[in-house]
Amino acid sequence: MAARSQHGGPAANGGGAPALLPLLLLLLSAAAIIPRGDGQNLVTEDVTVVEGDVATISCRVKNSDDSVIQLLNPNRQTIYFRDFRPLKDSRFQLVNFSNSELRVSLTNVSVSDEGRYFCQLYTDPPQEIYTTITVLVPPRNLVIDIQKEIAVEGEEIELNCTAMASRPATTIRWFKGNKELTGKSEVEQWSDMYTVTSQLLLKVGREDDGVPVICLVDHPAVKDLQTQRYLEVMYTTATTEPAVHGFTQLPNSAEELDYGDLSGTAVLLNASTEALPTVQISNASIALHPDSRAGEEGAIRSVDHAVVGGVVAVVVFAMLCLLIILGRYFARHKGTYFTHEAKGADDAADADTAIINAEGGQNNSEEKKEYFI
Repeated sequence: MAARSQHGGPAANGGGAPALLPLLLLLLSAAAIIPRGDGQNLVTEDVTVVEGDVATISCRVKNSDDSVIQLLNPNRQTIYFRDFRPLKDSRFQLVNFSNSELRVSLTNVSVSDEGRYFCQLYTDPPQEIYTTITVLVPPRNLVIDIQKEIAVEGEEIELNCTAMASRPATTIRWFKGNKELTGKSEVEQWSDMYTVTSQLLLKVGREDDGVPVICLVDHPAVKDLQTQRYLEVMYTTATTEPAVHGFTQLPNSAEELDYGDLSGTAVLLNASTEALPTVQISNASIALHPDSRAGEEGAIRSVDHAVVGGVVAVVVFAMLCLLIILGRYFARHKGTYFTHEAKGADDAADADTAIINAEGGQNNSEEKKEYFI
């Protein structure tokens, strides 16, 4: 803060001799800083405050002799006369009053409170000094706008960061990760406020996918105010064919050949055929891209047909074997079967007689015969 002081002193008198003119000029120039009267003077400091905070104004007297101190606003209305407040603004409150100091606080400071405030000391002649209140307004909002939400690898995208309604104007800095980038800023003034927009042009690569882009604000009213957006980058993953060394037979048609980097290759012509020649590859790789998809699909269909045919053949063979076994089984068990249990049953009148006439029945009856003497 810069200190200001003002002094008064007795007027200098001098003679009219031409030889004394330089001395008189020196004395007159010094009169502005020599204390007047009894040597009292006023001291104050400029005040810088953030909007909404409290500003404190101090009017101090050196070598006081109980002279009256008062504080005036930018419109030169008396805020405090000694310890009395004529101005009906309750935001002004007395902090300290003595013969050597008048200290007043101003709460809830706004931009309209900015300006010069005057300290007066009632001496003869009166002394006066002013202090300046500067009000800082932090940015109301900080926004990053990105041209494309999803960028393509190798594309240059535009990002804009806007800090609105600040006082004084803000300084915007860009970072990608931990690396600081350079943008281009434009300042617009609306009444007592400033809006700053910074533009950043950024060429993105696959390594930028998921990396934060940070917009940071430098402003005396705020610390560490920043916002960020994460980059989304689309990229394709290319498959690299392994390098081929020695001699390789090329495909039979030019359409099957994808001409890549042919530096360092030697071509051997084959006079006996019109097919493409054999190529010896050194420090190069040629990617052959025939229409392999159709060949693969045909191979898959061939395999499917072979599997189905094999399964059908096995099923038919198993059924033939089963039929042969069943036929042999039924052929061996076909015919007329005779038993001895029913011998003599054909001439019997009933079942009981048939059993008795049966050979088995006769044997059993003979074995059960008993003789009594």
